[in-house]
Order: sequence, then structure tokens, then C-alpha cells
Amino acid sequence: MSNYDNFDFNRTLPLINEDTEFFPLMSQEDEEEMNNEETPDILSILPLRNTVLFPGVVIPITVGRDKSIKLIKDAYRGDRIIGVVSQRDVGIEDPSFEELNQVGTVALIIKMLQMPDGNTTVIIQGKQRFRLNEEVQSEPYIKATIQKFEEVRPKTDKEFKALMASIKEMAMQIIDLSPNIPSEAGIAIKNIESSSFLINFISSNMNADVAAKQQMLEVVNLHERAKMVLGHLTQELQMQELKNQIQSKVRVDLDKQQRDYFLNQQLKTIQEELGGNSPDLEIENLRLRATRKKWTKDAANHFNKEIEKLARMNPAAADYSIQINYLELLLDLPWNDFTKDNFDLKRAEKVLEKEHYGLEKVKQRIIEYLAVLKLKHNMKAPILCLVGPPGVGKTSLGKSIAKALGRKYVRMALGGIRDEAEIRGHRKTYIGAMPGRIIQSIKKAGSSNPVFVLDEIDKVGNDFRGDPSSALLEVLDPEQNNAFYDHYVEVDYDLSSVMFIATANSLSSIQPALLDRMEIIEVNGYTIEEKIEIAKQHLLPKQRDQHGIKSKDISLKSAVIEKVIEDYTRESGVRGLEKKIGSLVRGVATKVAMDVEYNPIISKTDVETILGPPIYDKDLYEGNEVAGVVTGLAWTQVGGDILFIEASLSPGKGKLSLTGNLGDVMKESATIAMAYLRANASKFNIDFRLFDQWDVHVHVPAGATPKDGPSAGITMLTALTSVFTQRKVRPHLAMTGEITLRGKVLPVGGIKEKILAAKRANIKEIILSKSNRKDILEIKEDYIKDLKFHYVSEMKEVIELALSKDKVKDAIELTVKNLAGTSIN
Repeated sequence: MSNYDNFDFNRTLPLINEDTEFFPLMSQEDEEEMNNEETPDILSILPLRNTVLFPGVVIPITVGRDKSIKLIKDAYRGDRIIGVVSQRDVGIEDPSFEELNQVGTVALIIKMLQMPDGNTTVIIQGKQRFRLNEEVQSEPYIKATIQKFEEVRPKTDKEFKALMASIKEMAMQIIDLSPNIPSEAGIAIKNIESSSFLINFISSNMNADVAAKQQMLEVVNLHERAKMVLGHLTQELQMQELKNQIQSKVRVDLDKQQRDYFLNQQLKTIQEELGGNSPDLEIENLRLRATRKKWTKDAANHFNKEIEKLARMNPAAADYSIQINYLELLLDLPWNDFTKDNFDLKRAEKVLEKEHYGLEKVKQRIIEYLAVLKLKHNMKAPILCLVGPPGVGKTSLGKSIAKALGRKYVRMALGGIRDEAEIRGHRKTYIGAMPGRIIQSIKKAGSSNPVFVLDEIDKVGNDFRGDPSSALLEVLDPEQNNAFYDHYVEVDYDLSSVMFIATANSLSSIQPALLDRMEIIEVNGYTIEEKIEIAKQHLLPKQRDQHGIKSKDISLKSAVIEKVIEDYTRESGVRGLEKKIGSLVRGVATKVAMDVEYNPIISKTDVETILGPPIYDKDLYEGNEVAGVVTGLAWTQVGGDILFIEASLSPGKGKLSLTGNLGDVMKESATIAMAYLRANASKFNIDFRLFDQWDVHVHVPAGATPKDGPSAGITMLTALTSVFTQRKVRPHLAMTGEITLRGKVLPVGGIKEKILAAKRANIKEIILSKSNRKDILEIKEDYIKDLKFHYVSEMKEVIELALSKDKVKDAIELTVKNLAGTSIN
């Protein structure tokens, strides 16, 4: 078996072997003479493992096995003609006849050399191609009959000439690009005249595997073989260009690093001469700052470890500035820096009263916290959640609390946050990484015990990047936030002394686990009286300062402010009221600036002149002149409101129709009311046959406004009972409450807003569930002294209180008698 010693010009470029000291060139006449030589019918076959021999090409091979050496010596003593065939599987040491390729090349042994290592090297030249027929001998080496392999030569047309020119040009380009190929190779290729020999020469020496070369050897048509060679050369040229490009890039990068290193060394020297900060001096400054920090033990160890890491870095490295920024963040964080709390409770109470009118429950909770903190200094800060409609002062209350406590104030808006990294930060390995907003806000505050307002916590979103509300669980848990872990800081930070105050408009969208960690305090809407006082004490002075108006230039009486509230705003808070007062102040500012005479005491007429006609109609009580009309109380995002539920009958088959843009819960309340009324018709003196002879239509006006909730349950049942009994509802009466199929009256929410709406609408009596009595007790008596409350637990109590004793003229019994021909007693 033969072993082939690479001839392919180092195969790094792969065109021609640089170790070869001669290039056998073959003219057209030499090729014709070679093709006309007689070939023996039987040849000794030498298997080649690592290469393919082409006609006309000269290659050296090394033979090491006894079988191969004997074949070479026998042939060298004879006519020196052998057959060379590549084996199909290069892994076989001693291939049989069947394991050889069918096409090979007749070879002439030019020279045999005995090498110092004991191996035999022979130089052979390919002559003609042949095809194996039959094996005639297997020992001591293979002999076989052969058949001459005829080649189809194309016509020498323009296309073939262009193809050959392309092959020669591409081969020259590869030689020029490769530093390992001698220039003589290019000279040899330029001087090859024979197209067939040029193709054979390049095929033999190109960087291709044995299978690909064997495939080229077996192609009969010279034109097709030329195309295959061109394809391989194209691929090799692209690889060579890419390799050179990569080497050039690496060389440029190394050159740039060396250049940057020398420049940085020079810059360091210049900075030292000028007294500037060299990297070593910068590191020393960081160490000096660290000695003045009140570190925790873990933070100190981590800082020392990181600054040692910085000292080992090359200042020119890209990570150097990242490490500097990281260490500066650790130094900027107020690890154990706390502001001293002001425990003067009377002062704190005065500050809260001055800054905010009303909100008694919140103020009381803050004073309680200060009182306990004064007695027990290591108390964990409470986590409050202020829930209420927009504009009632939830966010600004945080500033007042910070001022009352003497603490730093920081606010973080959570509305629209969808990425968990906004809370916990990014890992330092990411490009552009930074700490989370919790840590950033603590750094901004400069103390470890600020008043931290988490604004709009109910508007936190989540998507594929994570759930920020889940990340807040650790922040807002007093049992866990003493070791808050930020991905960027990589050291636990103690948040237990931070007083977190969250604000929200609604609790429905807050994660239950997060809701459980907070102390919920409802901040209800303001009454008209409260809004008037807020306008006088806060809004008007603020608008005067913003518009450059003095107190003598404008005066707003309570009646005028009340008109603005009722006719131009509809809200629980005072944000819209502030805008309207700002419009009045600007109207006055215009007159002052133009030196126009005016009356500084603004009248109701002046209000309509400046603000235009009233925007809203006051929700006044409408008289219930007909049976089936009941006044209900509702809660909205902008405060309380009254609504009217109307029920009417028409001849039919007992169908129930609901209109007025009602939600599913409200529709269910109507269905429950109808079912209860059917089941208890005898208790209310209603003939059960009416339910099958009349269609019922329940409508809630303002159809463009969506309505939902269970609080209209007793109102629905009262309306249905009224229309079936034809008993009118008592005047100036409103109600709210949920019902059950058993006729129980359940409590509902938003009582304060609903009561305020009833008072605005001139309601005198209100029916509520007994369980809502506690909500009425929280409202100041001054605001509800003109209202009478009826507390009920059963629906029959509601009917007795709500419906009058007298029936409407043309009672329903007569109508039924006329239509159905039956008498109702």
C-alpha cells in the first residue's frame, strides 16, 4: 500500500507545491506523442491513498509497505510503466481490487530514491487515463487488464478559449494572493500551451479532496472538466481573499491596541507632569473615598475585590470605564447614611394640615407612625397605598409627609413600566447596563431612609420581558426588603428604612400578592365644601403666584367657587377646578396688563363671561310622577353620581328587556330582581298572571355611558315592584345596595362619593344596607346633617320605605281586565 507525501504547494494555497524544484512543461506535440504511445493490456496497479495522478503531471510519492516497494522495484527494472489508481476509502491500509476506483492513470517511473529514514520515494509522471477491467493477480501485488479511456475534446471556439483564459487568470490571482507559493509557479502556468495539460496540472495541485479530484479524472468531456476546475478555483479564490481579509483585520486590531497602549503610556506621563489624574491616581482617589463610606461588611468586601480587579486592568481596555462607573456607583450609594427624623408631632400635624385640606385618615396614620417611631427607634417603615380618584392629592401628599418627617423625598412613576429590569437593573455583562430605578432613586435621594413614592402602581404592565409587579414584591415586603438585590449592584441593599407610599386609582389591576403587602388607605373625593376651602387656601394663591397677580387684584367668593365647581367641573379631585381658576386668573391678568378698569371681586356673570356657558348640568332630583321610576346612586372614576332607573310595562308574554349600555353584573341584578319578585309576588299583592301577560322594559338613561356593578340591585327591584303595583316612589328618595335571590340587601362601596352626589342632587332620604353604617360614620356630620338614612337588611323593608301607599290612577288591574278579560281582586 502506498502512502502519499503531499505535493500540493503546502495545500494552504493549494495550487502548486513550493517544495518542487522543477515544473515539467508539456507542449502540444509532447502531449500528442504521449497520447499515441502504446499501453500494455495488463498493468501492475499501485493504489494511492491521498492523491490522484493526472496525465502529464509529475508527482513524488513515498512507498513504505513491502508489497508496494516490490511493485516499484520490479517495474523500475523493467519498462517502468505502472498503473496508478486512487482507493475509494482512504482509511483502508491494504485495499483489494474491488476497493479501488475504476479510472486511473498510466504512469512512468522517472526516478527512484532511497531516503535516509528507510522509505522509498519515486517520482512518477502520468501518461494516459485507463479503466480497470479484470484482476489477473493479487499477490505479491495487484495486476489487472485495462481499457484505454478516450477523451472527448471540444472544438476550439471562443467560449472554450474564454473558459481557459479564465482558468489561467484565476490561477494567477490565487498565486499572487498566497505568500506560500513561489513566483515560478505563475511562470509555469503562463507557459503551458496545451489546454488539456493546463487543466490536468491545476486539477492535480488544487486544494480539493481525493473524491473531487477523482471525479475530475473520470470526466470524459474536456469542456465539462474545465468548468469543474473553474468552479473549484472560484471557491478557492474566495476563501483566500477572506483569509487575507481576516488576517489583515487581526493585524490592524493588534496594531491599534499597541498604538493605544503607547499613547496611553504617554498620556499617563503627561498627566503626571501636569498634575492630572493618571489611572493609578484615579484608583487611589476611589480608595480614599471608600475609607469615608459607612459600608456594610459585605459591601466593603465586594468593593475591595472590585477595585483590585480594576487595578489589574489595562486602562485602554473597553471594560475599564465600565468598572470605573460601577465602583463610582457603589461609592455614591448612601449605604448607612440616614437623615434624622423630626419627632415633633405637633409640627408634623401642622405641616400636614397646611399642605392638604381634609384627608384625615391619612394624616392620622402618619402621626401614628411618627409616634411609634419616637418611642421605638428601629421600627420598620410602613408601606402605604393611597387609593382614590385622580386629582385628590395622593402624589403631593408624599411631599408633605417627607416635609413633616424631615426626610428626603423621591418619586418613581410606574405607569407603563413593562420590563423587570426597570426595577432590578441589568447585569453588568450587558452593553449599556445600569442599575434599576429603585437603586437610582436611592442614589438620587442621598439617604437610605427617604419617603419613596411609587406613583400609579396600578398601571404597571407586563410582557415577554418580565413582570415588574412581581419584582416589586421584594421591594414592598418588610420581611425581605432589608436585602434587596439589584442585578447591577450585585450586593444586597437595605430598603427596610425607606418609607414607601404607593398611589393608585383602582385596586382591581394590582396583583393580589402585591396588594397583600401594602396597607390600603382610601382617599375619597372631596365634598363641595372641601373643594371651596381647597380653592381658597391652595389653588387660588398658587395660580396668583404663577400668573404674577397680587391678592388685591382678584377675589373669589364661596358662591362663585361653588358655581365653578358645579357648572364647569365633574370630578372627585380638584385638578379640573385648578385649571378653571387658572382661566379666571388669566382673564384678570389680561385686564391688569392692559390697564382696563374692572371689579376685582369676580361675580357669577364674570365666570360665565370668562369660562363660557356652563358645561355640566347639576344632577338635580327629578320628581317621580309615574310608577316605575327610582333614583339610584352610582360611583364613577370622577366621583359619585345619581342615576334614574325606569321600568315600564307593555302587553306581551313576560319578556324582560334591558337597555342603557348596561354591563353584565348590572344585567344580572335586573334578572335577580325579576326572579325575586316572581317568587314573592303574593307578599307584594301582585297577581302572578301579570308576569306572563306583560313585557317589562328596564332602561337606565344616558345610554352612551357604560354602566355596571351590583349597587343598583335594590333600585332595580324597587322599580319593578313599583311598576307592577303601580305605587309611586316617595319623593326625594335615593338608594344603593346589592340584592340576593333571598331578598337580602348587601353592602356596596363608594359610599362617601355617592352620599356627596345625593346631597348635590337635593336628595333628602337615602336607603342603605345596615353594613354600610360604618361608612357613614367616617363622614363629617356637618356634610350629612340635612340627610336622613334608612339602614335595611331585607328587600321587603326597602319596598315599605320606598313605595307610597296610594296607587296611580288607571291602575294596572283595569288594564289587565280589559286586555285579558279576567278580574284581578
